[in-house]
Amino acid sequence: MAVALGVLVVIAFFAVIAIGSSVRVLREYERGVIFRLGRLIATKGPGLILLIPMIDRMVRVDLRTVTLNIPPQEVITRDNVPASVNAVAYFRVVDSNRAITEVENFLVATSQISQTALRSVLGKAEFDQLLSERERLNEELQKIIDESTEPWGVKVTAVEIKDVEIPEQMQRAIARQAEAERERRAKIINSEGEYQAAQKLTDAADIISTNPASLQLRYLQTLLEIGSNQNTTVVFPLPMDMIEPFLGGEQGRKRPKRPAPTEPPPPPPVPPLPDDADLPPSRS
Repeated sequence: MAVALGVLVVIAFFAVIAIGSSVRVLREYERGVIFRLGRLIATKGPGLILLIPMIDRMVRVDLRTVTLNIPPQEVITRDNVPASVNAVAYFRVVDSNRAITEVENFLVATSQISQTALRSVLGKAEFDQLLSERERLNEELQKIIDESTEPWGVKVTAVEIKDVEIPEQMQRAIARQAEAERERRAKIINSEGEYQAAQKLTDAADIISTNPASLQLRYLQTLLEIGSNQNTTVVFPLPMDMIEPFLGGEQGRKRPKRPAPTEPPPPPPVPPLPDDADLPPSRS
């Protein structure tokens, strides 16, 4: 009796172990790829899954989006600028069977193909494009990686370039270039402002020249602006047309009077020529 009871206990113990090994619970975002004696039979889940002990084997597959950090890659751009670039890729499994049967480890395979595509795409671009056309490069990377992982049942949804590191000498050269560009823009803006100011001053001068009263009003406005500040020295401008009569009269009084020009004396009379008798005899 005791022997039979012991046998029953042993059988119950192994039955519990068998039941425990045959029952699986899968979450909502998980799927189970079932292999029976090494042969793929089905994909099950989520929920409670029953397996045949010692015969069936299940591989869990996570269907959530995976964030893959692509390590920094040493890249030489098309214009021979060395740079270290890292990125991040977002992908998820859309076909559990192919993700398990078509590739040994889809996570490692996706990481490797992402690194290769990153070096290949950025090596064809120039450095300025790497800084200014990131959206186009991201789309090109996503397309290339997705085409490579599609046979594995993996869908790449997005690829983003994170950081671009360049040597210190190149950073100084870019800083000098940016400074020169800002100086060029500042000079252009300054010259355009001077041109517009000169044009406006010319227009104002033309308007004032047509009406002298405008000049007087501008003069009074200037005096008002000067008097509004608490200055110890006041500059009092006067128009030249107001002081010219005074300057002309003062200069007229100070200028010495010149004597009236006199007529030159008449030339002296020419004496008459002597007669022939008075001439000396000629020598023959």
